[in-house]
Amino acid sequence: MQAFRITGGKPLHGKIRISGTKNLISKLMVASTLSESESVFTNAPFRLGETEITTDIIQSLGTIVRESEDGTMLVHTPEFATSQVPERFALMNRIPILLIGPLLHRTGKADVPIPGGDKIGARPVNFHINALKKMGAQIEHEGHYYHCNSDGLKGAKIDLPFPSVGATENIIISATLAHGTTIIDNAAVEPEITELVKYLQKMGAIISIETNRRIVIEGVDSLHGAEHHIMPDRIEAASFACAAVASKGDVYIEDAEQSAMLTFLNNLRRAGGDFDVLDGGIRFYYKGKLKATAIETDVHPGFMTDWQQPWVLMMTQAEGLSVVHETVYENRFGYVSELRKMGAHIELYNSCLGGAECRFTTLANPHSAVIFGPSKLKGANINIPDLRAGFVYLIAAALAEGESTITGIHHVERGYEHIEKKLRDLGVMIERIEA
Repeated sequence: MQAFRITGGKPLHGKIRISGTKNLISKLMVASTLSESESVFTNAPFRLGETEITTDIIQSLGTIVRESEDGTMLVHTPEFATSQVPERFALMNRIPILLIGPLLHRTGKADVPIPGGDKIGARPVNFHINALKKMGAQIEHEGHYYHCNSDGLKGAKIDLPFPSVGATENIIISATLAHGTTIIDNAAVEPEITELVKYLQKMGAIISIETNRRIVIEGVDSLHGAEHHIMPDRIEAASFACAAVASKGDVYIEDAEQSAMLTFLNNLRRAGGDFDVLDGGIRFYYKGKLKATAIETDVHPGFMTDWQQPWVLMMTQAEGLSVVHETVYENRFGYVSELRKMGAHIELYNSCLGGAECRFTTLANPHSAVIFGPSKLKGANINIPDLRAGFVYLIAAALAEGESTITGIHHVERGYEHIEKKLRDLGVMIERIEA
């Protein structure tokens, strides 16, 4: 098992280029299997753990995935060799459940393992399963598998209890080749959803994103391959932005897009950080004293739950008392204990602080954090429990005085491409060691 050793205490300075979006590439790879012809993806993050896992999953079904000489990804599924996703992929990510629609459309059946993922709170697949059942799929749960059959999915009206990104993506993918029209109310409308819709439209789908979180999909008879550019990762951009400001540094993030980060940028400026939007990206820098803030995570266009962890770390360096209310996942503060070990002063509460009551108000889960700053961080031995916590620990180690050893680095490498090189390019003293 490998680990990172980081010697911290210096501001981050320099330039990096962020990768294509982790939360988009795998969904487009799945959507491409709806067609027998080849699709091409530019700016694809090949060296990302999530991309590699998704590649393994769809290749196990018969998909051909290649990298061209210019670095683009070619994905081609002339036919499915099997309708069963191997059980070994169950706990790696949540991609298998998104393959139910393509497998049903092209083979009439689908056997997919019950998905896993980071332990950050409930991510109920019942939204997915209930929607597919409304569209005519026969689904039975047996052991570690969902066994699905269909003689043709049909359009349906689906009201999501919560605007789940994964469920919205699953319904959209499944509805493109369904007979009739599918209406999703209370749909997620994240930029990654829009990009998925744009790609499917290029393939021949008819999809409208309407007002009040409604998405309408008119089923078509067939789809063809298409080319699509993977948008830059707005989570990675915000993560490095927080790292730059928290370390009192100055970092230019090439390809960072203002339009996908409006809510983050507004809050960053309120907190005393600053940025310059340039032609090819955004420069983030420490302007002076950081100010305590109160934020609440939410679905788009709110403050992303995946921006929360680096934001909390940044607030450990702000003057005063900051509040973060997490409303998307009820267990997303699991990383706080290790930050406390490094010297951060953070308290967790079960109540809804800093905003209106959320759907977790009656649960005994700490989903609000109060951060007392500024805190002087010190090096420590840390194990990474999940993807987003992983990046926070790396940056915390870069901020801290002394040396830190960080294990479980496979979690962070699943979502941040070339993370070691990017940190080194910004002046972080980091080396890979055997744990």
